[in-house]
Amino acid sequence: MIKQGLELKQTQKLSPLQIQTIKLLELPIQDLEQRIRSEIEENPVLDDSPSGEGSEEQKDISIDELKEDDYIPAYKTRVNNWGKDPRPEYNTFSVKTSFTQSLMDQLGCRSLDEHQQQVASFIIGSLDEDGYLRRDIESLCDDLAFRAGIVTDSSEVEQMLKIIQDFEPVGVGARDLRECLLLQLRACRPTEDVQNAIRILTDCYTEFTNKHFQKIISKTGLDEAAMKRAVKKILKLNPSPGGGSADSYVESAQQIVPDFILEDNDGELSFSMPRFSVPELRVNKKYADLLLSSKGSSERAQKEAAAFVKQKLDSAKWFVEALKQRQNTLQRTMEAILDYQKEYFSSGDETNLKPMVLKDIAQITGYDISTISRVVNSKYIETPFGVFPLKYFFSEGMENQQGEEVSTRELKKVLQQCIDSEDKSKPLTDEQLAKEMEKHGYKVARRTIAKYRGQLGIPLARWRKEL
Repeated sequence: MIKQGLELKQTQKLSPLQIQTIKLLELPIQDLEQRIRSEIEENPVLDDSPSGEGSEEQKDISIDELKEDDYIPAYKTRVNNWGKDPRPEYNTFSVKTSFTQSLMDQLGCRSLDEHQQQVASFIIGSLDEDGYLRRDIESLCDDLAFRAGIVTDSSEVEQMLKIIQDFEPVGVGARDLRECLLLQLRACRPTEDVQNAIRILTDCYTEFTNKHFQKIISKTGLDEAAMKRAVKKILKLNPSPGGGSADSYVESAQQIVPDFILEDNDGELSFSMPRFSVPELRVNKKYADLLLSSKGSSERAQKEAAAFVKQKLDSAKWFVEALKQRQNTLQRTMEAILDYQKEYFSSGDETNLKPMVLKDIAQITGYDISTISRVVNSKYIETPFGVFPLKYFFSEGMENQQGEEVSTRELKKVLQQCIDSEDKSKPLTDEQLAKEMEKHGYKVARRTIAKYRGQLGIPLARWRKEL
């Protein structure tokens, strides 16, 4: 049996201005500059050339000079709050030099034929984010044949891998941790300690990873002092030559341009928002003239041209208004974060970071949580104690024994201090660390200790053991 009925649903349709604002909110300052440039290139009614430059006659016209009934919406395309200097000085902060590009540059300095270059390039592209080759040689040969159409054999791949393993950073191209450490040791000056370290990794790797130092002494015949020096040498090596970050693998070097700069004027905290290469948006005069001349005209072609320009002007309206709203939204959000975390921004001490989630700032500003999320994403602030992503200041919290709410960052810092001060010959287990944290006034479950320890990159107790 078919049933019929009426159902009332309420849907909300976003306006062009809202859509533009949402898109622009997510952009960091470098991408925003590019977005503005693209808009100017795609919208012929906009012109970023300063008015009056290079000519006695004014080239562009402010929309204020045009009337609403001349097909012009009542808005201005000139943004007056960006400052006079179109490109003020600003600092950029390198995030990561392109790891892949660095290896390719080094490859280009080797005397290899085109075929060898192709094989080596494919190997470089197969390295993981730590700089390791986690693929076996036969699989690489198959991939080279089927994916790249390059016919080779395991012998040539091994040969090219050896060349790559000679590149900087030392240890790159290793297939496991032992090979990575050995590559670094073999690149060192062959002192007695280095030779002993190579021997330990070659003959006693299992004993070394399990911290069975007495077995190493028995197996190698080294005395305790020599063994300690060799192990210390190993522990100073870099287990992650690629950097361990996906940012290392972008095709071009990345730089951070802070969206905010923290300023401390005799204890009075404030921030500025540098505006780089943001053009003055003005209506191109010839299009404005077209609209003015079309008033009262009966010619169809001229009317159609005016309608086209009107549509482009509407598009410009949403874009410029969205820019203004982006500016205001970032301003209010950063003001709320600065006020909420005032103790931290005054001192730079992590323990002064209060628990703060997106909802807290949303309630202060009146914005949706999704809006705060877009503002926080990919935005950075320069402070006297470093450059930080805005995400850094957000963390969950829990209560201490005094009933005060503390951030997870504070807990992690105290946990790190407990581990740094432990007796390395008898490192603390997670359960013991939980008791130690309780002595400091923080009641934290063992499983939470394990989670925080993992996030801090701190190994289990048995891996932290030293002689």
